[in-house]
Amino acid sequence: MAEPAGSHRRSLYKQVRPPHWKEAFRQGCLARMRNSRDRLLNKYRQVGGSAPGTAPSTLLVQEVMEEEWNSFQEDSAQLGLSIDLSVLEEIQQELIDEEQSIISEYEKSLQFDEQCLSIMLAEWEANSLICPVCTKYNLRVTGGVVVCQCGLNIPSHSPELTEQKLRACLEASLNDHSAHCPHNTEFSVTDGREEKPSLLMTCLACDTWAVIL
Repeated sequence: MAEPAGSHRRSLYKQVRPPHWKEAFRQGCLARMRNSRDRLLNKYRQVGGSAPGTAPSTLLVQEVMEEEWNSFQEDSAQLGLSIDLSVLEEIQQELIDEEQSIISEYEKSLQFDEQCLSIMLAEWEANSLICPVCTKYNLRVTGGVVVCQCGLNIPSHSPELTEQKLRACLEASLNDHSAHCPHNTEFSVTDGREEKPSLLMTCLACDTWAVIL
């Protein structure tokens, strides 16, 4: 249940340093919010984001202000007059704006990744199979061996492998990944020193990987 407006802040912010404290506290709060980006986005993902066209409730603003105030008091050697709550409300609004800016930037990056994935899948369906490693040249499958002008050369475990089967395998792997993670994946080839080289799909964002071939 929400606390009465200003009641919690009154208990936290009873005394302050002379007037120059305001800018120092403001800058400290903004820096702490920016440095808490990962923590903020984790909370945002946990609550499932926001519905289209609606602004989510503040997630870290109160925590950031409390943490910065505690740190501010520890570093303060002097205490001054009582604080005007309007000053805290002004700083709080700046933090709300900063929080929303971070979330908006994150949502835009997700939309961009989704668009890239859609374009990649559309190109694979409409054109020859593009090499997922270099994303420049076409893959060819000859006698079960997957090759590309970029130097990719992977003998598959199935001599019946065709470009159509490889395309279906890649699309299935991408779709499986996108079902639980909105970020783009990367493809690479193992060095093959101990065994045959393999085509790997990895995602740094969700820390997963899969062997495609």
